[in-house]
Amino acid sequence: MQLYELVIEMKLLERRLTLYEEKYGVLSEDFYAALMAGKLALYDDFDETRTDFSRWKGIYETWRRRKGKYDSQLQEQDFVATLRFQPAY
Repeated sequence: MQLYELVIEMKLLERRLTLYEEKYGVLSEDFYAALMAGKLALYDDFDETRTDFSRWKGIYETWRRRKGKYDSQLQEQDFVATLRFQPAY
């Protein structure tokens, strides 16, 4: 996946993360840390939050993988050569 494709995908994922962040009032990073620490177990009994949390977790993990790949590729390439002067879409 090329760098610009990673940027586009990360931005799409961020839009989806924003919906959960606004709904629950916390940033995805903080939600994920609490979930991984087992602090949200009391919400397992509620279908809506269980479903939301599962989706939110998956989207955030995907975003983190894409961000890691982006960071790695950016370090390997000449920054100036990676700049796009035309929209990718």
